[in-house]
Amino acid sequence: MLGLEYLNQERAPILEALKKMKAARLVPFDVPGHKRGRGNKELVEFLGQDCLDVDVNSMKMLDNLCHPVSVIRDAEKLAAEAFGATNSFLMVGGTTSSVQAMVLSTVKPGEKIILPRNVHRSAINALILSGATPIYINPQVDERLGISLGMKTAEVIDAMKKNPDAKAVLVNNPTYYGICSDIETLTKAAHAHGMKLLADEAHGTQLYFSSKLPKSAMSVGADMAAVSVHKSGGSLTQSSILLTGENINTGYVHQIINLTQSTSASYLLMSSLDISRRNLALHGEEIFDGVIELTEYARNEINSLGGYYAYGAEMINGDSVFDFDTTKLSICTLAIGLAGIEVYDILRDEYDIQMELGDIANILAYISIGDRKKDIERLVSALADIKRNYRKDPSKLLKLEYIDPIVDATPKEAFYANKKSLPLEETVGETAAEFVMCYPPGIPVLAPGERVTKEILDYIRYAKRKGCQITGPEDMSIEHLQVIRD
Repeated sequence: MLGLEYLNQERAPILEALKKMKAARLVPFDVPGHKRGRGNKELVEFLGQDCLDVDVNSMKMLDNLCHPVSVIRDAEKLAAEAFGATNSFLMVGGTTSSVQAMVLSTVKPGEKIILPRNVHRSAINALILSGATPIYINPQVDERLGISLGMKTAEVIDAMKKNPDAKAVLVNNPTYYGICSDIETLTKAAHAHGMKLLADEAHGTQLYFSSKLPKSAMSVGADMAAVSVHKSGGSLTQSSILLTGENINTGYVHQIINLTQSTSASYLLMSSLDISRRNLALHGEEIFDGVIELTEYARNEINSLGGYYAYGAEMINGDSVFDFDTTKLSICTLAIGLAGIEVYDILRDEYDIQMELGDIANILAYISIGDRKKDIERLVSALADIKRNYRKDPSKLLKLEYIDPIVDATPKEAFYANKKSLPLEETVGETAAEFVMCYPPGIPVLAPGERVTKEILDYIRYAKRKGCQITGPEDMSIEHLQVIRD
């Protein structure tokens, strides 16, 4: 194992171990059953021999993610140092598993957690699993853009004072759209009230490797952070890192992770985290300088078209938008008379451009380490065409992307309650027992325990009509909804 004095960010321990394993030419009488691809030639043709050679099971020379004592533990030490944390955990269940591990590690059944309502569904799923009671902070809303903003610091501190028995505070850093709350002040306030500060940094890998971007959670003393390295850091889809600070019992966190994480961890995912961490540790500042420059170029070009609004640092107001992640290329489409999801669909179907998301009012282009200027120019050209060929009267467009919930029960109470299925139009006044959300971004319009209102149903119908991918209910057609039975 690496001693702390020997940490060297040029190392990639998992990658090195996999290369040694390949050189040993082991005869595999273990799983997986494809046996380095020999049993599935079509898989080899599609994925490549090099890939299948390292799609292997845990063994002594490769360590075990459930109980890392050698190369995986070394890789986690290197990741902790690179991200400025006390400890780190390689995660192969996506940042969903990282968020759930944070919540389950800090909040027990019946205990309170303060969090913004515009969280990813993984956080509310964690409340169902843990039985914790949410104290929601309703975010501010920008009515022009139809997006929820960050949490006002004073409102979060007020919630801490009113709920001194709360165990943790969860902060989005940043949101999908690039909005940051004042995580440094919130961390200090949480600690002053004896609470842990948890950060959902699914969209924040870049914050750790650039002095030109908002502050990362670990840099301000947060207790835990869930980081989607695959989103902006270059690792494979579903790979993530969970970071912890000095006041977290890492042994207990490891036990929590092992409750739900696979015992057959993918070495493809783990090695991609190892390689990406090395790349970011050695070249991250340069990489994200390029991403920032590319995104600013795109923002200026799109705004020069007229009609679209690619928003940026001018959003900062020192409170509900304390800071802004300028690598996020969020574009409001309402002024050209098209919902974001409509532009999203046109870009994919007519121009072969796949955006990250399209919602009621916006599209989001996720700019990261693999993007090129010529791709930006293609996007700008397509947006100009769409404005010219598809523009409509914007007066009838719905703008609101976030609706304040009326909470009747905790997520766990509602999810496990006796239920009845009702036609959607008959659910007004009932308490939902399941999720309804547009995905992405995966922020629930309706979560278990929240009251169904006419405004919410109007939103759901509008989103369906515009083409949003609505997920959550048992009824895949979204014609019926499970509600709590009286």
